[in-house]
Amino acid sequence: MGKSQKEKGSRREREFAQLTGGTKIPLSGAMEGYANDVNAYGLEWEIKSRKTGFKTIYDWVLDERENPDAVAIKVDRKPWLVVMELDKFKELMDR
Repeated sequence: MGKSQKEKGSRREREFAQLTGGTKIPLSGAMEGYANDVNAYGLEWEIKSRKTGFKTIYDWVLDERENPDAVAIKVDRKPWLVVMELDKFKELMDR
């Protein structure tokens, strides 16, 4: 991974921590014992960012016609995942 990718990853981790009131885990991924990237809402988060790699998932979540609260996705022999907008998740957590 090049320097610009590492900087982008750290920038996204800091952004997510700020948006959620969480804390960025120092040295995440760099040393044993520092797993995941952010602690927020009592959960440990792994932060992933891609230029267009998640476009289809965004299309499903932000579908203006259907306007879902969340999307459940699954591939064979893997567990279900739930994807939703951060603002909706924060609303649920703050109840």
